[in-house]
Amino acid sequence: MLEVRVKHDFPGFALDVAFEAPMGVTALFGRSGAGKTSVVRTVAGVLKADEALVRVGDLRLDGLSVPARRIGYVFQEPRLFPHMSVRANLAYGMRGGDMDAVVKMLGIAALLDRRPGALSGGEAQRVAIGRALLSQPRLLLLDEPLAALDEARKAEILPYIERLRDEVGVPILYVSHSVAEIARLATTVVALEAGRVVRVGAAADVLSDPDVVPVLGVREAGALVTARIEAHHEDGLTALTWSAGTLLLPHVARPVGAEVRVRIEAQDVMLAATRPEGISALNVVPVTLTALRDGEGPGTIVQLRAGDDLILARVTRRSATAMGLVEGWQGYAVVKSVAVAAGNVAASFPVL
Repeated sequence: MLEVRVKHDFPGFALDVAFEAPMGVTALFGRSGAGKTSVVRTVAGVLKADEALVRVGDLRLDGLSVPARRIGYVFQEPRLFPHMSVRANLAYGMRGGDMDAVVKMLGIAALLDRRPGALSGGEAQRVAIGRALLSQPRLLLLDEPLAALDEARKAEILPYIERLRDEVGVPILYVSHSVAEIARLATTVVALEAGRVVRVGAAADVLSDPDVVPVLGVREAGALVTARIEAHHEDGLTALTWSAGTLLLPHVARPVGAEVRVRIEAQDVMLAATRPEGISALNVVPVTLTALRDGEGPGTIVQLRAGDDLILARVTRRSATAMGLVEGWQGYAVVKSVAVAAGNVAASFPVL
């Protein structure tokens, strides 16, 4: 269990954050200025807060010196030593551990004799993560590690962070401004706004909460569902089973039987009062409306129960009124297969 409690008064800003999270990836999410970086700096020992408690299991870290805390810190930029080889960068500050195993897990064996200047952004960030792991950390801090990378490099490194989450056994505090990232990686999400915790809980629960949408951003709103790959069809579609039935998506590069988590964005969900016919969308599921939240503009976020899962839809208030959308309304949710991007389908992970 990871426990963090931080209070600190800045000029014009008061930080008061407290949360507990199980092993895995705990994602701090919020708009710029929400307090994410201040929390991470306090945990790392860089910022001396007015009040702080940082506990990993039975060990309290905040009373220790920065070196004694043994926290691995990976920044937006890799911050590798440019005059040293990758091998030497990994060995710097190494307290133990199996370098060969870390090198294999991160796929950097071919890079060991290169210098940082000869690495791509994604390669350099993998080396930075490896160096942090070899310091034998009790806690790993990843502070927007993908923010400086383009989409291709992000796609390259995300599978390695998934392996890190599933195989290393060290709690990870992950800071990001990308909902897609936290949907793919996070075990627990801590949503921050103006220095306070708005919501903390399992990723699927937080991301499907209409009250958290203002923090996530309306355009980024979307829910997570867990599904299992049932079949790959010759026409390029993959059939997945989830609690609401069958979900057809563009080919998912996972074997039959594999469990995945799928992010369904609210803006890609349409609602119908009766089961629609003669439409191109392949995914139509019965739903029951569980909550609504009006936005600041003309839109409304609708929370729906589909099977045992919760999903979100984004509609206009005019449509909500015309359809008589209220709690308990029953109808159908429509999702186009091609609306779910490949980046919104990822390997599931063990329940911790």
